[in-house]
Amino acid sequence: MKPSGYRLDATFAALADPTRRAILARLADGEATVTELAAPFAMSQPAISKHLKVLERAGLITRGREAQRRPRTLEPRPLAEATDWIERYRRIWEGNYKRLDAVLQEMKSKEKKAVDALLESGKPKLRKRRTR
Repeated sequence: MKPSGYRLDATFAALADPTRRAILARLADGEATVTELAAPFAMSQPAISKHLKVLERAGLITRGREAQRRPRTLEPRPLAEATDWIERYRRIWEGNYKRLDAVLQEMKSKEKKAVDALLESGKPKLRKRRTR
């Protein structure tokens, strides 16, 4: 049995390559054969097959069998796990940014009050005229 972080590591390693991300984007529209997946790329079919093996090892795609065809299909579970992992940290950072925004707002408010007080103290005071 592989360690629990293995699948997440494999998912991110597979997603690190733009060709593999493009293959996943294509498979999001439905299953496709190696030939269909290789069509938009300026690389050999063996090179595409290597990318497919990385995606298969990461569990991101599966290989079916329909007579002579071996279509690949997107497997959503590893991407969902990666999304959940990322989302957990996004919430943490969002909370940090909200706290930072609050501190900055408080600092701006204090600065404005200090400037206003300084301007007030520098204004000449008007004396009331005495009428006789």
